[in-house]
Amino acid sequence: MKASNILVIMTDELRRDTLGCYGNKYVKTPHIDKLAKEGIRFDNAYTPSPICVPARASIATGKYVHEHRCWANAIPYCGEIDSWHHTLRASGHRTTSIGKLHFRSDKDDNGFTEEIKPLHVKDGKGWIHGLLRERTDLFDASGFAKHIGPGEDPYTQYDRNVCELTLEWLKARSENPDPKGWAGFVSFLRPHYPLTCPSKFYDLYENSELPSPISPLKPEKNDHPVLKNLRKSCDYDNFFTKETRQIAVASYYGLCSFVDDIVGQIMRTLQETGLEKSTTVIFSSDHGECLGDRGFWTKMVMYEEASAVPLIIAGPDIKSKVEKAPVSLIDIYPTMLDIAKAKTKYPTPKHAKSLISTALKPDMKRVILSEFHDYGAQTGMFMLRKENWKLILYPGFQSQLFNLAVDPNEIEDLAGDKSYAEKISELKSEILKIADPKKINKNAFQDQEAMIQHLGGRKAILAHENFDYTPVETS
Repeated sequence: MKASNILVIMTDELRRDTLGCYGNKYVKTPHIDKLAKEGIRFDNAYTPSPICVPARASIATGKYVHEHRCWANAIPYCGEIDSWHHTLRASGHRTTSIGKLHFRSDKDDNGFTEEIKPLHVKDGKGWIHGLLRERTDLFDASGFAKHIGPGEDPYTQYDRNVCELTLEWLKARSENPDPKGWAGFVSFLRPHYPLTCPSKFYDLYENSELPSPISPLKPEKNDHPVLKNLRKSCDYDNFFTKETRQIAVASYYGLCSFVDDIVGQIMRTLQETGLEKSTTVIFSSDHGECLGDRGFWTKMVMYEEASAVPLIIAGPDIKSKVEKAPVSLIDIYPTMLDIAKAKTKYPTPKHAKSLISTALKPDMKRVILSEFHDYGAQTGMFMLRKENWKLILYPGFQSQLFNLAVDPNEIEDLAGDKSYAEKISELKSEILKIADPKKINKNAFQDQEAMIQHLGGRKAILAHENFDYTPVETS
């Protein structure tokens, strides 16, 4: 590959099926759609964890959550494990982050040459209340349904600032080329809630008949005890009406278009500066958004709406293609090294595979893993995707099994049908080839208990400031 520059554009909480290029007929995302048409669109990409901090640690390190052990939003990455940023910087590349990282602090060596307007976890600790996984009453969920509809919000302004800084940085790179090229990680907050959307974009959908949230056709089969507990822990849906749900959905769609507009500005700047001739662009999101499906909002479940992510790679050396082979965000690590032709002194992450290699030689039988070990999860959640099958394993509880080929909305849980016992056994054996869920679950709880004690115990945590999403300063 000839391109010497790499630009990763990372969004937050952008579900795959709310983009035009992934088949959504209602949303307006022309710039992302164009990027997908010109490059490789991965149709089966997954997050390593459907929550911010663990997912972003995996994006950096190329490791699954149980490998880097940044289990929750209160155990952030702190630069101690090798990342692609460290490796490219050591190889002589400029590595710059602009926007959200959600690591511990910019005082750590996170591997970047520079961090511009970084957003890290609050006070270097993050959401410590989430460590109390046995609780189901840690915050008032009513505010989620209030902050919807047209209006301005600090998250939106933060993204505008990050976009402006990115455009300035790209212009500077074109005027002062880096000898070995650069790798930029530009990361936005949107369409992450609060679901307050600038009027310009909300108006695109205000009177549209947008898809209603998915309701299980057979609720008695979908009321899994672990999910029932999670729903109780994060009962956002209880505060919505039919009308306000639609306002929230319209707001989310508007925020998707807001993000698309930002992508358009970045792509125009690459073209105007001539950088598009030497820059490979990777576009994705750290995880999806439930958007009311099955009574859930935000993420934290293993259904497609939260665990599946958009993933697109485009550039002067990339041939247009729709790739069906399963991939993971951990694959960004070897992809960055592949494009930059950089070598690492550390062992290559064993489960990660370059997206370039996948496009050249797809592995349709590859197994992909996702994990969740944060608030509301009374036990660990493990999702394994192999071919058309998805197994969701909960240590100590019955698993869930879905055939995505015939049931893409995951309505029919097949785990209770004895005729699928052999398939479940087969998929469980695939997980064990990667790691032991029971052991991982134990490690997660032990590490979180150690953090609880480090922070002064449960009473100290409960006395600490609480919040539902990371606050930002826009100035």
